[in-house]
Amino acid sequence: MYFLLSNLSLIDMCLSSFATPKMIMDFFVQHKTISFEGCISQIFFLHLFTGTEIVLLISMSFDRYIAICKPLHYSSIMSHRVCVGLVVTSWTVGFLHTMSQLAFTLYLPFCGPNVVDSFFCDLPLVIQLACIDIYFLGIFMISTSGVIALVSFLLLLTSYIIVLITIKDHSSTGSSKAFSTCTAHFIVVLMFFWPCIFIYVWPCTNFLVDKVLSVFYTIFTPFLNPLIYTLRNQEVKTAVKKKLSNLYLNLGKTIPIYPMQ
Repeated sequence: MYFLLSNLSLIDMCLSSFATPKMIMDFFVQHKTISFEGCISQIFFLHLFTGTEIVLLISMSFDRYIAICKPLHYSSIMSHRVCVGLVVTSWTVGFLHTMSQLAFTLYLPFCGPNVVDSFFCDLPLVIQLACIDIYFLGIFMISTSGVIALVSFLLLLTSYIIVLITIKDHSSTGSSKAFSTCTAHFIVVLMFFWPCIFIYVWPCTNFLVDKVLSVFYTIFTPFLNPLIYTLRNQEVKTAVKKKLSNLYLNLGKTIPIYPMQ
């Protein structure tokens, strides 16, 4: 599990960094511009990291299912080789997904307005600048991004329901720990998928909430994921408390105590 978590942290770090520097710079300038190449690069990295994270979250749900429902077979099923294969598959699917999105975007005729009404470039906004009818492009985007996000979320929801039902039938300390871990996983899944579903199931609309959600799932959600896993993981909390206790004791030893005159 920790190998998959480390890769999730890497993806979250990349996802929260692909557009944030440019976004921060734009706050300090009045005339905000971005080149066509820079816009395409943001779309590429956005869909690469989000596609990879979707598959990785599915892999993590499979890992939790095996750990809770088949604990005796966990070591043999979720070997290091299998975990590496799941991570490689996640990045491969993410790359194929983003290339499929860019395959038609690069050849669209852009001859009209060139203003992207958002904090960074994303396909639902960029294709609206094309000089052609985007109805079929919207259908394609719904089928490749919106439906994939929705189906993936339903699969994850089903898997966690099965795991929680299994946990409910076993009342013990281990079950309580498993419930805490699954709760953390599901919170992360919910925070990541709902903005994606809302944005890509209705790609040809432009609401103010779209801007808020786009920033939420590309910046705040990746930033909050490590905190959520840390606060819900008893082992991590115990290690942090022990470290803080040792730091407090060492600090108390180094502070000189002067006698009262």
